[in-house]
Amino acid sequence: MLYLLYQIFHINLFQYITVRSGISFFIGFVLTLILMPKFIKWAKSKNASQPIYELAPKSHQAKNKTPTMGGIVFLFSTLVAVLMTIKFSSMYAIGGVLTLTLFAIIGIKDDISKITHNKNSAGLTSRSKLLMQIIASLIISLYLYFNHFSTELYVPFNKYPIFDMGILALAFWTFVMVSTTNAVNLTDGLDGLATVPSIFSILSLSVFVYVMGHAILSQYLLVPNYKGIGEVTIIAAGLIGSLIGFLWHNCHPAEVFMGDSGSLALGGFIAYMAIITKNEILLIAIGFVFVMETISVILQVGSYKTRKKRVFHMAPIHHHFEIKGWAENKIIVRFWIIALISNLIALITLKIR
Repeated sequence: MLYLLYQIFHINLFQYITVRSGISFFIGFVLTLILMPKFIKWAKSKNASQPIYELAPKSHQAKNKTPTMGGIVFLFSTLVAVLMTIKFSSMYAIGGVLTLTLFAIIGIKDDISKITHNKNSAGLTSRSKLLMQIIASLIISLYLYFNHFSTELYVPFNKYPIFDMGILALAFWTFVMVSTTNAVNLTDGLDGLATVPSIFSILSLSVFVYVMGHAILSQYLLVPNYKGIGEVTIIAAGLIGSLIGFLWHNCHPAEVFMGDSGSLALGGFIAYMAIITKNEILLIAIGFVFVMETISVILQVGSYKTRKKRVFHMAPIHHHFEIKGWAENKIIVRFWIIALISNLIALITLKIR
């Protein structure tokens, strides 16, 4: 809408991505702050809380009345902010909105299943949930492929692609999206634990998006230049603003959980940004906390199945530290610090190539 005002009334201020990103941020932030208390009140009246997993640490049982599905509020705020600020002719921006929407739908379905149908923490079956994630990821991958997006694979510290994946890019992109959505979902186990690392990841990837959409900066920093990709920065800014508004109510002790509706959409969007910025491999550093949580689950399951022994007291790893006696706030803040440092390291690769 703001870009349309620029075209009609020639308000030059609204043509700049930085300005529209700032406006998108504040729309998402303010709207989330306004809507979230109303949602929490409604959710409590409807008993829309996610049952706590029976094997979770005892401290979690006190959270069994906390409303869930807060993700639909910050995603709604993000979409409102985006619709008011983006340039609709950008195929990258459309892909970003499509990603948020598809994964949010899967998450909402899973959250509703947990709240109303199963009356436990299981939600959808793992098979059906994975299948829907694969379908959504494949839709996004096909969208990029048939819009002639580059299928070349880049690695950190190298200014040239190592090879062209061709049609195999569909499988690779799908794998990246499914892996990332599940990794973020696993991390969403403590108050604010997934929120802040997601903000850091989106912020880091926004830098890459902006640079790759800028003809001069992309040439100077030796990264590919894709026309129209900069509009995704505006979506990212709106989402960051909405997440900060959500964190106001999600910080310990949480008044609301994001639920799968939020965590799956966040994971999908982070993966989408990594794909369009050619940072699929660097995503390991950008989302290091998510990777750490996922690896802890893989090691735990693998060790128990092969040796009948556990590597950790409990997986994901944040539960391991809870059982060891760490205060929840200490775990959360230390994981935030790890996320900040890993993202700073990832940003350094932008210059060293």
